[in-house]
Amino acid sequence: MPPQRDPYALLNLLLLAALALLLLLPLLGLTRRPPIPLVAALLAARLALTVVRARRDPRYRRPTAWLLDAALVALLLFGTEH
Repeated sequence: MPPQRDPYALLNLLLLAALALLLLLPLLGLTRRPPIPLVAALLAARLALTVVRARRDPRYRRPTAWLLDAALVALLLFGTEH
């Protein structure tokens, strides 16, 4: 029997891929800089997803990583001038 696929892992990967694409395209000169609230929203969604995932499986509990992600979101939202 093949191992079960975790839908949260797939969604997490899709969020990371979207964030990577959103940040890579301006570096290549293909688009303008992405809006900071959009980047923060994607990171916050990923943080929420990792917390939900950890509630289902205790192996994914990493409170230090959650704190760093939350600090990054807070810095993006409150540490920049819009």
